[in-house]
Amino acid sequence: MSTGQRTEPAPAARRRRSVPVAFGIDIGGSGIKGAPVDLATGELTADRVRIPTPDPSKPAAVAATVADLVAGFDLPADVPLGLTFPAPIKHGIVAFIANLHRSWKGVDVPALMTEATGRPVSAVNDADAAGVAEVAFGAARDVPGVVLMTTLGTGIGSALVVDGVLVPNTELGHLEIDGDDAEHRASSAAKEREGLSWEQWAERLQRYYETVEMLFSPDLIVVGGGVSKKHEKFLPLLRTRAPIVPAALRNSAGIVGAARLAAAGHR
Repeated sequence: MSTGQRTEPAPAARRRRSVPVAFGIDIGGSGIKGAPVDLATGELTADRVRIPTPDPSKPAAVAATVADLVAGFDLPADVPLGLTFPAPIKHGIVAFIANLHRSWKGVDVPALMTEATGRPVSAVNDADAAGVAEVAFGAARDVPGVVLMTTLGTGIGSALVVDGVLVPNTELGHLEIDGDDAEHRASSAAKEREGLSWEQWAERLQRYYETVEMLFSPDLIVVGGGVSKKHEKFLPLLRTRAPIVPAALRNSAGIVGAARLAAAGHR
């Protein structure tokens, strides 16, 4: 049984069995969240469940929590499972890790989670999943060309999607700008840590976005992360060639993107 709290799917969700569904899981430093996703609309078909991330967040403990979360839902055997991970994922392998236990480095995440859940599982970087979701169902829907998604939080996550195709693991928060790691100066954590005003922080974001815009010439920039709820305080202060807009899917983006990629056969 799951230790999280959930409610039964709404009757309308039960009636829509003919609509393709996949299950998305969002692994974070403090919580592991999951829900089934309607692949036609991007909507969750049942309430999202959140279980605290184990401490210490070692692979076996996190995998057991993921298995517990999935077991709390009555999922048909053929429902694809996709999960986000807070690190670059290359061919399923964790390249390096910052927000979970260091023992994750070198782990084959899909293999570990498939063994734990008894179901095939795909894995993707968390910002990449959010970018895929925003392109499919959110602020970047029907936008052709190059979409740059950034998530402003403890660091700066990034996703680059070109004509609907993800370019994975861009890690643009780690660009060196003016001799410093970009996210060290321009993340929302940096704003809080240094007590910056919205105007002061916007100056740092301006330098960041003008740099990535010079390098990638996006057609649209989407800004996510928890601080995007207050987008009116800083986005109007930025001057970019491309439109820059807040993300639309908020806390569901990772779940939705992971589910969509799993259904598409991403490994």
